[in-house]
Amino acid sequence: MKIFPLTLIPSDTNFDFMRIRWVTLVLGLLVFATAAGAVAVKGFNFALDFTGGTALTLRFEQPADVDAVRARMAEIGHENAQVQTFGSGTDLLVRMRAEEGQDTVDDSEQLARDVQEAVTTPENPAHILDRESIGSQVSAELAEKATEAVLFVLVGFLIYIGFRFEWKFAVVASLTTLFDVGVVAGYFALSGREFDLTVLAGLLAVMGFSINDTIVVFDRVRENFRAMRADPHEIFNRSINQTLSRTIITSAVFFLSVLALYLYGGGSLEGLALTQMIGVVVGTLSSILIACPLLTVGFLRVTKQDLLPKAKDEAALARRP
Repeated sequence: MKIFPLTLIPSDTNFDFMRIRWVTLVLGLLVFATAAGAVAVKGFNFALDFTGGTALTLRFEQPADVDAVRARMAEIGHENAQVQTFGSGTDLLVRMRAEEGQDTVDDSEQLARDVQEAVTTPENPAHILDRESIGSQVSAELAEKATEAVLFVLVGFLIYIGFRFEWKFAVVASLTTLFDVGVVAGYFALSGREFDLTVLAGLLAVMGFSINDTIVVFDRVRENFRAMRADPHEIFNRSINQTLSRTIITSAVFFLSVLALYLYGGGSLEGLALTQMIGVVVGTLSSILIACPLLTVGFLRVTKQDLLPKAKDEAALARRP
């Protein structure tokens, strides 16, 4: 791609990705194993969307110091309380997860008064505008629905790509998508950042971005298998290099858009933006370094014979009046 006199990505790129395929596959496996281990052992720092808890909307007479409010919340035993501004600088949203043995639905009125007293200062008193409570039963149901949504998307991808391409492509695309989501989820488990509904929405967006990036490469692979008489490794290399410019530029534009959301979208959108930023980097690398190499391994190995029957069927359909 050329921007004025600057060439970002040469059009005649010919890097031998297949030569390093075992290195990238082993590294990918190690990264995924680390992420999966973190999720299994350490788990997620679930927000009150999944654990249950209480959310308070407070209005101060003057712009409030968010850090000072967090410190006062920690003093009354809510170290993990999430405090963020919204609307004007005088409005704060305070979200507290349910502690063990605490019934947040029944006790939220007393809890709200305790929080109001803790964050109020003589020069800047606070008033409660709204109070919401999420019970543990609702949270458990939400977690179950979230899991079902992720599985539904994965199965949908598997079916679509199986019909659109070939079952080996479908399996590899699903594995690559699972890798991307697993690595992003592993980051949240390792870092201890809160896992809330915006992070879940970000993971679903990462799945869509990942599968789209992989399909672009696979489409070129299928075309080259039918048009070229060459070794499969050469076809995979040619396909990755031909789509490299499109992949990197699309990912870079998407990353910059989400970076703006991360910097200026406020605390409520930080988890969503961070999930997508990590996901776009991981998804781009996996579509270049993992997807095609997997098509050379074991029962997933793709040959020209795998694609020729479909090519004949499509040609026959095209000749029909």
